[in-house]
Amino acid sequence: MATSSRTLWKGAITFGLVHIPVGLHTASIEQGVDFDWLDKRSMDPVGYKRINKKTGKEIDKDNIVKGVEYEDGKYVVISPEEIEAVYPRTTQTIEIQRFIDANEIPFVFLERPYYVAPINKGQKVYALLREVLIKTGKVGLSKVVIATKQHLAVLVPSGKALVLNLLRWGDEVKTLEGLDLPAAGVKGANVTAAEMKMAEQLVGDMSGKWNPDDFKDEFKHAVMKIVDKKVKAGHTETVIQPEEESPGDSAQIIDLTELLARSLKSGKSAKAPAKGTASAKTDGKDKRPARKAAAKKASPAAKRKAA
Repeated sequence: MATSSRTLWKGAITFGLVHIPVGLHTASIEQGVDFDWLDKRSMDPVGYKRINKKTGKEIDKDNIVKGVEYEDGKYVVISPEEIEAVYPRTTQTIEIQRFIDANEIPFVFLERPYYVAPINKGQKVYALLREVLIKTGKVGLSKVVIATKQHLAVLVPSGKALVLNLLRWGDEVKTLEGLDLPAAGVKGANVTAAEMKMAEQLVGDMSGKWNPDDFKDEFKHAVMKIVDKKVKAGHTETVIQPEEESPGDSAQIIDLTELLARSLKSGKSAKAPAKGTASAKTDGKDKRPARKAAAKKASPAAKRKAA
């Protein structure tokens, strides 16, 4: 299993007056085989061109605008200034909106996990939040802005760590409408007692402990065997990638752990807001341009990936 990576984001978990300085680390990595395009004559990496799909001609980036399709074939053009004005304000906080039962969130909403680790003397309050979530069986439903994009997320205790799992928004998950599903319940699905007993026996025979190392991506391992064989035979090429700008450091977060005691003394604990009142702080401007995200979205196929 791969080790955790460098800190991607620095900020704080907040609820009530409690402020826990933390850093985010990726909890997952793409492990599929990535076939990059290379120019076979020079072994240079192959990118993409900005092509007018109707004329087939390359166009200058200054002639490209961003449009949103609101009906089939009909677009509204949005200027860079208009986009910048509505970027979610980067608050550098994982703002817990409410605490909910851990089993309330369907798996279909889970999107991407991040490990959350304490920084700047936040160890004790971090541990307190982790332990109270474990004891109460609750998770923290939160909002967070990462790289100018606002996310709904859930803060979940997992062993010694807190994991921030980004969630899909409600309108991003399809309903079950239109699916031909059997009726709920044994009787409703016309399952007999004998069939149920045999199915339970089969499940019992196939049951075991969770161990991710028991399962491998067979295609990836087969390709990497070919790669290893060619490396040992000296059949390799050197590709020089263009340099990229390194991201700037996040704003320094001040340790406010002592506010925990003040919260407890004043009785100002976090309460679940009334339904529909958990609003995001999306006003204001984020001055950071989304360079790579915009470029990537402009190209539907900068490179191919193996399924």
